[in-house]
Amino acid sequence: MTKKITKAVFPVAGMGTRFLPATKASPKEMLPIVDKPLIQYAVEEAVAAGITEMIFVTGRNKRSIEDHFDKAYELENELEIRNKQKLLSLVQEILPPHVSCLYIRQTEALGLGHAVLCARPAVGDEPFAVILADDLIDGEPGAMEQMIKLYEASGASVLGVENVAREETGSYGIVEVAPVAEGCQQVSSIVEKPHPDVAPSTLAVVGRYILTPRIFDKLRETRPGAGGEIQLTDGIAALLKEERVLALPFEGTRYDCGSKLGYLKATIAYGCKHPEVGVEFAHYLKTLDC
Repeated sequence: MTKKITKAVFPVAGMGTRFLPATKASPKEMLPIVDKPLIQYAVEEAVAAGITEMIFVTGRNKRSIEDHFDKAYELENELEIRNKQKLLSLVQEILPPHVSCLYIRQTEALGLGHAVLCARPAVGDEPFAVILADDLIDGEPGAMEQMIKLYEASGASVLGVENVAREETGSYGIVEVAPVAEGCQQVSSIVEKPHPDVAPSTLAVVGRYILTPRIFDKLRETRPGAGGEIQLTDGIAALLKEERVLALPFEGTRYDCGSKLGYLKATIAYGCKHPEVGVEFAHYLKTLDC
């Protein structure tokens, strides 16, 4: 019987250098899209998929992530006194009561694979999700919910993928696939950031993974690559030799909020559909002459 996915790992130890100086003292995962930080959107996607245990692999200067999902006694008390019930509810409902958070420190920046490996004591011998908050995915149902459905039907690891421009393959893990069912493909190979001239395809892994616990053994055996980092892609490549791995082109729009342009696109898209300011914001955008 396929084990239920109840745990999600959020690697949030990165320095966010592409957004300096904004990220000098504040984590990039706390950058807001309208009125919610990126990490909250990622956690909400996990909760909607039925995940109840959130494991954050953090680094220095990431304390505000912990504070965001913690109870804020002084703020809540002040809102209560001022009878700001709507704002109080917003603060208290950031995390549902049945969901728990665990924080693990990644003491060295040794890559995404190493960050995932740091979560092994918390994950144990269970399949789990990995969600990168940089990739904000607007979909209904959410990308992770779509992937869990495929995992439950197959029992295999699942990678969230989408086609990218060939000139962009050097920014992603790229997979080579073979169709196995409608909307589902089996991964035959995966390579980290290949040059466009040698990329096996333009199908990129984009910040969503469901992995079996066997990945931890593979990551322990993975040697550091470029920059001295342990790549999750290399661990998955080793896993492919022993287990089936599927690729799912999920339904939804992805915004690469690890880049300035992607972040701005997400801000505009979410701003235009925001229930409080959406109509006025959309009207304002039409007046601009950029």
